[in-house]
Amino acid sequence: MRPKICWSDLRGARVGVWGLGVEGHASLARLRTLGVEPVLVDDRPPPGDVDGLQVFATASSGLAALKHCDVVVKSPGISRYRPEVAELEDRGIPVAGGLGLWLQEADRDRVLCVTGTKGKSSTTAIAGHLLTRLGYSCLIGGNIGTPPWDPRVDDAAYDYWIIETSSYQATDLPCSPPVVAVTSLHPDHLDWHGGVEAYYRDKLSVCSQPGAELTIANGDSDLLRERAGLLGPQVRWVHAADAPDADWMIPLGLLGTHNRRNALIARACLEALGVPQARDDDALRAAAAGFVHLSHRLQPVGTVDGVLFVDDSLSTNVLPTLAAMDAFPGRRVALIAGGHDRGIDYAPLAAGLAPRPAPTLVLTLPDSGPRIQAEIEAVLATGAAPMAGPDGGLAVVPCTDLGAAVQAGFDWARPDGIVLLSPAAPSFGVFRNYRERGEAFTQAMRTCQRI
Repeated sequence: MRPKICWSDLRGARVGVWGLGVEGHASLARLRTLGVEPVLVDDRPPPGDVDGLQVFATASSGLAALKHCDVVVKSPGISRYRPEVAELEDRGIPVAGGLGLWLQEADRDRVLCVTGTKGKSSTTAIAGHLLTRLGYSCLIGGNIGTPPWDPRVDDAAYDYWIIETSSYQATDLPCSPPVVAVTSLHPDHLDWHGGVEAYYRDKLSVCSQPGAELTIANGDSDLLRERAGLLGPQVRWVHAADAPDADWMIPLGLLGTHNRRNALIARACLEALGVPQARDDDALRAAAAGFVHLSHRLQPVGTVDGVLFVDDSLSTNVLPTLAAMDAFPGRRVALIAGGHDRGIDYAPLAAGLAPRPAPTLVLTLPDSGPRIQAEIEAVLATGAAPMAGPDGGLAVVPCTDLGAAVQAGFDWARPDGIVLLSPAAPSFGVFRNYRERGEAFTQAMRTCQRI
């Protein structure tokens, strides 16, 4: 159920806000501008009040409080497949997402939603940067930044809204903007969605709700091409090999074939939005200057004794990790992989690393490290890849923690190799989030013993 209501409809209603992350706080602030004092519920309530309001725990009195509401606005982290959601909806209480409420009354001709398993943040940032440098005012928001319904956002101040849209958010959208971008597709967030096909369906649903016209999609993805029927009424495929002579993106300073494709997708989206300069290579090249790389996304963080350290902590599944490795063809790479074990299949990671011509050492971390190690050892046992040596091959070594992996990678990669943190797993359990993991990687780099 995707309630076709907007923020303005909530004036005078009894509203529950379920989940007090970034979006929950924005929803609370928006409701107060409407004269609504909502019921606040969270799975893990913070101590004390929030802005003078009591916060109820979902598992105790929170669900009961939500049952007395007219509408519940949930945060993306609350799975739409949770039994509590079904219980509320069975009682006739709409359960909506903040982005869907905003999109219902937005000028959608000036909105771009960007989704994808990986690459959506980079594509969103590139599109927003180009628009800004071309002289347009642009809000870069959604999953990457400020919720567009936050009352601090002045709608009249923006020409365009570039909204990174997660699968969690897409599942709540009752409508689509005319232009949507899809950067990639790969199994992810299976626990939230309840299975891989449900994940694919939910993520791609942003392309086909009322209002959808055109999807700009990654034409190099077999999974996307197999599901073209889910991509809305019209699809424009973009390939990494398109426009091989175009040099307008050079000032962006992007690493990797996948990021080249992300830039091409961003340009195609600007063209579809009707931005006239998007067809002018010279204008785009000037606009590309000054692009700031997103942190923890294939980000070079330093060099020690000739060894380059690259933080790709945000890569939490196989697809972006293989893309990160492809960014360094011919280079000797020590790959640090592993983390929270979500049960994803690591055989494709091993298969993707096996044909790599340059020497590759995989340093595995708990908890998923043993499964990564087993898949790589299975590939080595078949002879699909030789053991790593001076001229190529693959090897795997388990490590107890990130610090040990960084030091081992540094020792192996000298004198001119790369130590790459691209874990193919989330950081939960050891680190609060991918940012803390990336910062720990950089700190460990600083302690590496120099020759």
